[in-house]
Amino acid sequence: MLIHKGTPGFRVGRHLKKLGYRGLRTSELVFEDARVPLENLLGEENAGFPMIMSALEGGRINVAARSVGLARAAFEDSIRYAQQRETFGKPIGEHQAIQLKLADMATRLEAARLLTKNAAERKGSGLRCDVEAGMAKLFASETALELSMEAMRIHGGVGYTTEFPVERLYRDAPLMVIGEGTNEIQRLVIARGLLARARAQG
Repeated sequence: MLIHKGTPGFRVGRHLKKLGYRGLRTSELVFEDARVPLENLLGEENAGFPMIMSALEGGRINVAARSVGLARAAFEDSIRYAQQRETFGKPIGEHQAIQLKLADMATRLEAARLLTKNAAERKGSGLRCDVEAGMAKLFASETALELSMEAMRIHGGVGYTTEFPVERLYRDAPLMVIGEGTNEIQRLVIARGLLARARAQG
């Protein structure tokens, strides 16, 4: 149903305070005997659940893409800082321990990007992509979480301050893991999809 602001019985409730993603306001929507005219019906009556489920593939690809963007920001901030910050007379990027972190970050970032690209291309071609979307969302969101933590470690104490964007990335990343279905749900979607495909192949 399409419900307009000002509809009797419908109001916006509390504005919720969040750990991260503060650039978008999150609010409660309250419905108390709200009456909506029939012409506001979207799609067919009693077909809402299938419509929502069909939108999940696109939603999970969207979260995967946002996760890749967040992970990329964490990586780029880290590689920039590693060239600027010096210890023992040289940039920290010349220390082997930091180089190993940067190599792992870049590899995970590229893998997340390719999984997301594959899922998006399948969706764009009209192919079923529940498994691919689940894989992309699972891996990319976990990558965003991991890379934001690694970026924090590379920045050290200054990364915990608001002087660098790393702390914001660190706060925003957990939403990716739970948005559009938790990653535990993604694993079930992936496994069940793989089993269904195997049965279909005979």
